[in-house]
Order: sequence, then C-alpha cells, then structure tokens
Amino acid sequence: MSTPHHEVAVIGAGFSGIALGVGFREAGIEDVVILERGDDVGGVWRENTYPGCACDVPSALYSLSFAPNPDWSRTYATQPEIFDYARRVAREHDLERHIRFQTEVTDARWDADAQCWQITTTRGALTARVLITALGPFGDPKLPDIPGRDTFAGTTFHSARWSHDHELRGERVAVIGTGASAVQFIPEIQPLVDRLTVFQRTPTWVLPRMDLRAPAAQRALFRHVPAAQRALRGLIYTVIEGLGLVGFVDVRFRAPYEAAGRFQLRRQVADPELRAKLTPDYMLGCARAVLADRYFPALGQPNVRVVTDPIAEITPRGVRTADGVEHQVDTIIWGTGFDVPPKRHRVVVSPSGETLADTAADARSYLGTTLRGFPNLFTVLGAFSAGGNQSALFMIENQVRYVVDAVRTMRAQGVGVVEVRPEVEEAFVAEMRERSEGSVWETGGCNSYYTDANGRNQGLWPNWSWEYRRRTRTFDLDSYETTPVREPAHAALA
Repeated sequence: MSTPHHEVAVIGAGFSGIALGVGFREAGIEDVVILERGDDVGGVWRENTYPGCACDVPSALYSLSFAPNPDWSRTYATQPEIFDYARRVAREHDLERHIRFQTEVTDARWDADAQCWQITTTRGALTARVLITALGPFGDPKLPDIPGRDTFAGTTFHSARWSHDHELRGERVAVIGTGASAVQFIPEIQPLVDRLTVFQRTPTWVLPRMDLRAPAAQRALFRHVPAAQRALRGLIYTVIEGLGLVGFVDVRFRAPYEAAGRFQLRRQVADPELRAKLTPDYMLGCARAVLADRYFPALGQPNVRVVTDPIAEITPRGVRTADGVEHQVDTIIWGTGFDVPPKRHRVVVSPSGETLADTAADARSYLGTTLRGFPNLFTVLGAFSAGGNQSALFMIENQVRYVVDAVRTMRAQGVGVVEVRPEVEEAFVAEMRERSEGSVWETGGCNSYYTDANGRNQGLWPNWSWEYRRRTRTFDLDSYETTPVREPAHAALA
C-alpha cells in the first residue's frame, strides 16, 4: 500500500488550522490534510476548560473576519462560546473532511529527492509537498522543576488539564502561579474551598476588564445589519491599535496605563500589606498584563493567603517555602503557563538536523512564516509575528493569506521548492531587533515568554499591525530561492 500524499499538510486544527483550511478551499486548493492530535477542533479553546476561562480580547475582534458571530453573549466571550464558534466555523465550511483527528505528528523530515516532507504520525505515515505548522503557543502545559513535585500525596493538576471530577469544595487548595489563567480561575474556586493559598513569584499587572452582557437588541441588530458589527469590530481594532502600541510597547507612553493598574489595585485591595505584595515592580507590558475585575477582591477574602516566599520543595503533605514553613494542602493546581515555543516544534527536522524548536533560541524567521534551512515549511505565529498589541486572530489571518498565496504562486509558476534567502531573513531579523530596542519588552525589568534568555524580544511584532498586513498581502517570490517542480511530479500537483 503506497504512502498517502497531499499537496499541503497542516499541523493543528485550532483557529490557525481552521483559517488555513478555509483559505485553501476558497483558493481552489483542495488537496489539504489537517493533522490534529485531539478529538475536535478548537486547539487551546478545546483544551482549556478551567472555571472562568475566557478571552481577553473583545469578542467582536477575537473572531475570524470571514465568519462574524452576531450572537456573542458579552464583551469578552467565554471558553464554551469560543469553542462552539470554532466548531461551527469548521462545520459550515465543510472542513471536517480535511481533518484527521487523534493524529499526532511525531516526526517530519524533508526529502530533497522527492521534493516533499516525510511525515510520521501516530496513525501512520504520509507525505506532503508543503508543510504548515499551525500550533498555537499555549498548547503544551508547563510544570516547573520543583524538588519533590512527584511526591505530593494529594491531587494535583495543571489549569490546562483541569480535573472536573475532583471536588474542591471544603478542601485546602494551593495555586502555584499567578498568570492569566490563574487570574481567571481563582475567583471561581475561592468561594468553594476551605482555604486557598496562592503562591506568587511575580505580581501581575491587572487592568479593569469592564465585561458587559450583550443586550438582545444589539445581537438582533448585528444579525440583521452585519455592517453594524463590522463597524464595531473596526472601532475596537482602531482603539487597540492606537492605544496598544504606544502604551504597551513604547515605554514613553506607559504612564496612563500604569496609573489605571494602580488605581484598580488601590480601589479593590484595602489591606496595605496585601497591596504591597500585589504591586508589580516592573513596567506594564513587558510581561502579559491581564484584564480582571474579580481577581483582587478574591485575594482579599478571609480564606485566602498570598505567599511570596520562594517555594523550596513540594512535600507529601503540601508546599514548603524557603522560610521553612510547610503549607499543608489537599490539592495543588498549577497555574504555571505553557512551554513557549511548543514542545511539538521539536518533531519538525530540517535537512541539517535542526529542529523547528531549535530556531527559537535565535528567534529568527522571515515575517514569522518561513525560515532558512526549512524548505517548503510555513509557520503561523512564528518569531516576530505574534501581535503584542493586537488580536492574535488578526495576525493569523494575515499569515494565512500569505501562505495560501505562496502555494498558489508555486502552482502557477511550476515551483517545486521555496526556501527564504538567508540575506532576506537576516535583514528581517535585524529590522525586528532594531525596532525592539528600547521597547518595554526589553527594558521593562521583567522576564517573560516574550523574551529570550538574554532579555531580547523573541517573537512579538514590534510595529503597527496594519504594517504587518501590508507586508503579507501577497507572497514575494523574489525573497526565496526556488527549484522547479521535478518530474515526475506527485499527482497532487498534476
């Protein structure tokens, strides 16, 4: 039996994979397979089901432009709504026939002679002329390497693998980490537990969320007058674009945002000792800021204690901190974020033996979509293409347009292989480095997944998002080294 071959293989069926599937279908490119390790679409919105899980971008903007949803129930959609939306878009565009569920890619290597990628999965092998990684940055939960982590006798789980069968009511619970996920689930579990101990390494900048229910009249208007929702989407985009870049990237304009964060803290935390623990000592924006109205009030409740002493070890009975105190608990919930870049990037191997994950150390790419040394490989949300001040879906759609046009151009001009020219990638990285100098990411005084071990921006787009849209409008074939299709070509290109 011969190995199945496809013109395009996509890894991941989250929003990136869905957008790619729709983009290729609209371009008339049908020989596309989407390889998804889970049992449904949705990616991060399928896997993160913790209480309170929601988006921190307004729903009107955190949606695909070609699939508006007039029925968002509130300003910021919750996980169940977003997951249902992703499934509806995939169903309405008939993408499920392209998706291979419960199919995890375990190895992908370039075959120069056959001009294709040899892909190994948990459900067999296949080949593809073009390989696209559509793996979001929040798919692989991160567990810190704390001594004794596996000795704990109680229940433990990561927020991204929430144990819904485990009853927290009346328990002594430890939450380790205070990132975006923890900020959302802590207010949900606080009223249930007997005692909640929150272990905080770094305080988080918290800004007012102002989350409102969408009136029925508004939803009806959006259903009957789609232009009204497009106008709201444009307004939100403009506000985020106009305020986000100067407030979160350019350190000269951060003062109003930090003032709003300090006001939120003073307004919601009366205890001066607790307020001191929750006050960041770094610039707003150099790590991910969050929007929340219930987090600080939850931390101020009588059954909650915020511990800032470093964790020394996990014991069978709880958590021991550096001051020698053992905090006895029944359950530990890890709110410690994700491996960025995803561990799954290690399975994509270049002809020289370099993995896609290896390139993260240098934070290199061209437009966040291609890398030298990786022929016919495209990435979504690669280095320097994630929006530090804009909806991820806006950036994703720009990259999808670029990648689809690349495959269309290869077809039209009989190109079998494309690989970005080294000098083009080097010039792009140099430009990104120059624009990142002096940004809040590199001078803000904190460490986060935004930066590498040397404190340099390792992946955010340091410019206006409309400028990124302009530069990815069409595939610039002249930036690539090309090889004609070698005969006999695979049937997919016939």
